[in-house]
Amino acid sequence: MQAVKDKISDMNAMRKVKAEAKAEEKAEKEIAKARMEVAHEVRLAKEAEAAMDMHVAKAGQKAQRELAKHNMTSASATASTGMPNTMAPPTNNMSGPPHHNNPMM
Repeated sequence: MQAVKDKISDMNAMRKVKAEAKAEEKAEKEIAKARMEVAHEVRLAKEAEAAMDMHVAKAGQKAQRELAKHNMTSASATASTGMPNTMAPPTNNMSGPPHHNNPMM
């Protein structure tokens, strides 16, 4: 009779150990899955950042080409017509004395 009780006790202990091992394995799998998801998101973020960097660089190159094209066009127009570049910003020199014909004075 004691042998049967020992056998049942051993079976219960074995079942308990198996359940604990299975629960530990499940927890490890969940951690591994979470790590994979994080790694995936990091990869996507790096790819998006690289794409954005390329986009910004392309936009900068395009802007430089347009500015160069504009500068060449305005320089050639000035040279061919002899007219000053009207696209240049005005040069207001307000540091000198006021004009004598100023009606406000």
